[in-house]
Amino acid sequence: MTANAPKAEIRLEGIGVSPGIAWGTAEILGKALEEPEQTSILRSEVDAEKARLSLALVATRDQIVDLQRQIASDESEDHASIFDAHLLLLEDSAVLNEVLRICETELVAIECAYYSVVKRYIDSLRKISDPYLRERAVDIEDVAGRVLKNLEGTEPSVGSETHEADTTVILAHDLTPSDTASLDRSKVKGFATEVGSATSHTAIMARSLSIPAVVALHQIPFESLSAGNVLIDGYNGVVIIDPSPDTLVEYEALVEREKGILSDLESFKDKPTLTSDGNKITLSANIEFIDELGAVAEKNAEGVGLYRTEFFYLSEETLRNEANQAENYRTVAEATSPHGVIIRTLDIGGDKLYPELRSNPEPNPFLGWRGIRLSLDRADEFRIQLRGILRASAHGKVRVMFPFICSLEEIQAAKEQMEISKQELRDAGVAFDEEIEIGAMIEIPSAVLVADHIAKEVDFFSIGTNDLIQYTTAVDRINDRVADLYQPMHPAVISMIRETVEAAHRNNIWCGVCGEAASDLTMTPVWVGLGVDELSVGSAQLLKTRKAISLLSTEECTALMETLRTAGTEDTVKGLCREFAETAYPELLY
Repeated sequence: MTANAPKAEIRLEGIGVSPGIAWGTAEILGKALEEPEQTSILRSEVDAEKARLSLALVATRDQIVDLQRQIASDESEDHASIFDAHLLLLEDSAVLNEVLRICETELVAIECAYYSVVKRYIDSLRKISDPYLRERAVDIEDVAGRVLKNLEGTEPSVGSETHEADTTVILAHDLTPSDTASLDRSKVKGFATEVGSATSHTAIMARSLSIPAVVALHQIPFESLSAGNVLIDGYNGVVIIDPSPDTLVEYEALVEREKGILSDLESFKDKPTLTSDGNKITLSANIEFIDELGAVAEKNAEGVGLYRTEFFYLSEETLRNEANQAENYRTVAEATSPHGVIIRTLDIGGDKLYPELRSNPEPNPFLGWRGIRLSLDRADEFRIQLRGILRASAHGKVRVMFPFICSLEEIQAAKEQMEISKQELRDAGVAFDEEIEIGAMIEIPSAVLVADHIAKEVDFFSIGTNDLIQYTTAVDRINDRVADLYQPMHPAVISMIRETVEAAHRNNIWCGVCGEAASDLTMTPVWVGLGVDELSVGSAQLLKTRKAISLLSTEECTALMETLRTAGTEDTVKGLCREFAETAYPELLY
């Protein structure tokens, strides 16, 4: 091999969180949070250190507000509200009081005290099983990095200031939301990180700014990237280091093909979601933040089929009050009219709920104090959320859904708390929808097996496929060692879903699907064939899902599901579904 021979390309697989293809010169970014040098102070210097922190907090607030204005004025107004969470973290009294206490009692410089407190919070969050909450560590790191830079007297830097190449792709262990929002899109064409998930604020920002992105690559060979070219495939979650000429030609053709597909999908924005033989399926969207409502409306979703509310419980207790929640839910209800929103009550627990309880984590939170179990045990807190939801129901179509139901007794207990909440509002003269619909998330096998009983207590089911797969197959869905056993098309999972849909229809209620599998286009024939009434998917998949459904025949999909009754392995199910989907809409699968 000669010195001038081209390098062999290296392919890395992760999670595509923002669609698109980009390639260019690689640029490596360092860590956002660096430990300051340990410095002792005199007792007489404590007040001066506290003053330094106050000034740094003011400067950080100004920077975050400026960044918010920049995003709002750059055709991404909806996503500017992501930085509201950063402002709340900046002013968290529990953190600041602990910083001041350490500075005063241990006589260390304020930046050392600040770093030690924030690092403890970050490390605690990163040990949490739930990927959504684990990603919130990045937001704390973002804010803390700014504060530490301001304490040093240096302006927080952004990647865009160092880019010299015309087309640069960023590679990093992680990127903060501020890093992402500050990228110069005239130079930065995409990014990839070793960690992260689709639920991170950074991923949301990437989608907002239309920057192709891949996360969760686990290990990037940074030593091989001195000045090499890198290709980012945000569709398939692939990163290619030193792509070959043939690979570049292949991806250039893919870019041209995708342009045609996206142009074609525009015609589906204003179409109803109907199968080829005219059967209607409600197609709604999953959201986590109100700043996602713009994309939902732009693609003409039929409301929000899953509104996750966990973010209210990641900050100070005072921010979880009834008025704040009611105002937030009202905004979503009004924005999704006339279709409406399904609000899922709190679905975190144990070590994953209140910051003040994180010091006492559970050994196995996936099987512990979470979902409806926690809400029923903290009934006063539960009714605050229920009253907030009820108050919003006076301003638009609102449904409420209880998560992690495993028994008939739990749904009855949850409904009892709902009735108490209604009476509290009646006594206070507050308007709400007296006929608000109540649903149960079916995501535990025991709930499937008693679904006929639960169905008599609710107005609808929504299948949470993520947990249903996890609990049916006994696989931790975030454990890399058993990742290959987490099988959405396992025959047992398909049977569980089939029985849930049939139980709903036997009892004259509707049944939807709101887990990640709802967005999987190879499973769309399954949903049509089982007679699912509603699909709630990520906004990026709305138009593709609508087109896929339009190309499927209910009769043919039903016949497919009869064939799958005899399938004994996931490979068989997946193969048959893939073949069926490729016949109907090959252009949507890549």
